[in-house]
Formats: sequence, C-alpha cells, structure tokens
Amino acid sequence: MLLQPLPPAAYAQLAQYVELLSHWNQKMNLTAVRGPGVLVALHLAECLRAAQRIPQGVETVLDFGSGAGLPGIPMQIARPELCVTLAESQKKKAAFLREAVRELGLGRATVHAGRVEDLQAEQVFDLVTLRAVDKMAEALVAAFLRIHPPRGANLGWCIVLTAQPELGNIQPASNRSDAVSRPAAPRMDWLPPETVPGTHQRVILLGSRTR
Repeated sequence: MLLQPLPPAAYAQLAQYVELLSHWNQKMNLTAVRGPGVLVALHLAECLRAAQRIPQGVETVLDFGSGAGLPGIPMQIARPELCVTLAESQKKKAAFLREAVRELGLGRATVHAGRVEDLQAEQVFDLVTLRAVDKMAEALVAAFLRIHPPRGANLGWCIVLTAQPELGNIQPASNRSDAVSRPAAPRMDWLPPETVPGTHQRVILLGSRTR
C-alpha cells in the first residue's frame, strides 16, 4: 500500500493510535470497524497512501470533519514536518482527537473543536483533506474556500478519499458552466483518481485550486 517506507518512529505511533481507537470505540462510535486488523486494512492503509501523495511544498493541512482522526492523524504521523489541523464539530470526537494528539506526542497537530466555517475568515491552508464527511457536495464547497489560491508556482491542494460511485458527486457547482455568473468561486483542477491498491472501489482524488 505504501509508496515508500515511513519514518522509523511512525510504526510505533501508528500501533499506539490503533490501540487508542480500539479503546475509545468501546465508549463511543468513532468508527464502525472494531477489529485492529480491519482498522489497519480498511482505514489506516489508504490514509497513509494519501499522505504519501501530498505534493511538495505543502506545509499546512486541514482535515475537514476529522472524526476519528482519519486521515489527519496518519498524515501527521507519516509526514511529521506538516502542521495538521483536525477540525471536528462533535464534542466527544474532538475530545478523542485532543487525547490522541497528546498521547501520540504530535506537537505540530492542533484540534479545532467546531465547524470549519467557524475558523477565522482569513485562515487558509496549503491542503484540505476530506474523508467520509456528511453531505460531501456541501462540504467540498466550504473546503475549497479554505484552500489558498495559487501564489505563482505555489498551488493549494485538496485530497478526497472516497468510493468510486461517489466520484460523480465530487465535481462541485463551481466547476460547471453555471460558475460563469460567480467568478469569485474557487475552481479545482482534478487529477485522474487513483484506485487504492487492494480495493475495488476506494479512490484517492487529488486536485489543485486554479483560482
């Protein structure tokens, strides 16, 4: 699943993260998947592969609707040089994220316990990622506003981890012909989706903001 080996410290942190997920899952519904082996195969692996797809030059990441910390926490572990913001509006899940960040020693990760729309208006990121969020089409519109516009050769990026049948819903209204009446709307240039190895339906979609 991996494009290259992870940093040596990452494997112990990932094992600890799986233990935390399994423990907290007994008290609250962080993820429907319970067994550690299935957690690794279905969740962790694709998040780590997405982390290794992050383009060069990215320094700040927003995990939109982080939930159990997927994919933001694996991204922070696999790419410790990043500064990842985990945004989660549900208080119990945000509490888990704070505990995970503390237990795992992720000093460059922060938790925003609230809606992404409640972040400061001028706060934008090099990359925004979404996985298993509710109302994906609406979430994408809000997410695009948090991606910084192109700055010369420095692009702003979005990674969506989704299923093949949902790809048709990813293309937002701002990329259709009716966007002519709304010239300020962010637009995205999507690369061809990558099917996650070992799966039939899971895909990683990477795009850059064009305006």
